[in-house]
Amino acid sequence: MSSTLRSDAAAAAAPAGSVPVSTSRHAAPPSLLHQPKAVWAVAFACVISFMGIGLVDPILPALASQLSATPSQVTMLFTSYLVVTAVAMLLTGFVSSRIGAKRTLVAGLAVIVVFAALAGASGTVGQIVGLRAGWGVGNALFIATSLAVIVGSASGGFAGAIILYESALGVGIALGPLVGGELGGISWRGPFFGVAVLMLIALVATIVLVEPTPVPARKVSIVEPIKALRHRGLLTLALTALCYNWGFFTLLGYAPFPMELGTHQLGYVFTAWGVLVAVFAVFAAPRLQARFGIARTLYVNLALFAVNILVVGLCVENKAALITAVIVAGVFIGVNNTITTQAVMTVSPVERPIASASYGFVRFIGGGLAPYFAGRLAEHYNIHVAFYVGAAVVAVGIVILASGHKLLAEAERNQTADGHGVAAADEALAEELGSAS
Repeated sequence: MSSTLRSDAAAAAAPAGSVPVSTSRHAAPPSLLHQPKAVWAVAFACVISFMGIGLVDPILPALASQLSATPSQVTMLFTSYLVVTAVAMLLTGFVSSRIGAKRTLVAGLAVIVVFAALAGASGTVGQIVGLRAGWGVGNALFIATSLAVIVGSASGGFAGAIILYESALGVGIALGPLVGGELGGISWRGPFFGVAVLMLIALVATIVLVEPTPVPARKVSIVEPIKALRHRGLLTLALTALCYNWGFFTLLGYAPFPMELGTHQLGYVFTAWGVLVAVFAVFAAPRLQARFGIARTLYVNLALFAVNILVVGLCVENKAALITAVIVAGVFIGVNNTITTQAVMTVSPVERPIASASYGFVRFIGGGLAPYFAGRLAEHYNIHVAFYVGAAVVAVGIVILASGHKLLAEAERNQTADGHGVAAADEALAEELGSAS
């Protein structure tokens, strides 16, 4: 099983006509900064797509105030978006195996453009919640396919592709609150129309720059991502990610309310948070994994993240401490994103798009339900309880992860078999990015 996975990984990562990394001990890793235009087009679209996660954060209080809604009603913008994204992830392989990767990317981007624009033109929270659900369908089609396209097309091997994808995620998460804060300062409708315009640009770039992709010979059924979860390694990491995302989106969806800041100020706070997500995903995570391994890094990182959310719950009345704790959370989120994504793509024997869809389905369920439950807990008990529960769920994730400790070691061996060792390649690529910046 492991040998099959390693050969598949090497085939997917190696550019056509090149010598696989594993056959040459002295070959330098390909440059991460020299990519085909198609990869940059998809990466740009990823940035805009991930902007949608934090885009609404700065305008949540304004939406609650101007549309006469409660915080729990407003946080449904996250819930509808992420829960629908989760369910739609199950359809991505079915669709892409019948129309090809490029058409799936284009379809996903087109859906996002339409529903983002309609959300900006709507007049009630209920309408926006419903339209964010439609937005989630497009997001699912795009996210799962874009990761597979980048992994298969980027130079720099598997490790470089993951870093490139996580860089796009980090930049998107960082820019989302900034753009949302600036446009939201004009009108709460601004962020939605802004995403529609940017996604339209990404749509055109994808159509022009990404070469047509053939329709795969094998058709994927809808149930394959569910069946893939029978593999214990994939299920363990997915459930751990569900718990982690519960804490993540409790923080992202409900922390803006106790801050009591204006739209611009909220945008700056979450931009600082997003910058830390990007920096630690690209530069710190590879070094930590190289030094401590997947398991130890994730155990400590999740434990620190749980403590961080607990601090947020304890400090909701202390604005300075609350803001600092929320920004610092970006450190733990960035590290978790990169290491877990790499582990998921190597721990399971199934094809990468199917693994990505299975993983996305489970983890987005946690992210979608968390903001809504945080709002309900705050209304029925107090705001502290919402964050206490978020911290406890992340702690449960550590227990789940520990139950698959041996499988994490297997994932690490699979990554090492891709070449000189993923850790070494990651460090070299991260150093290259650091010197370039």
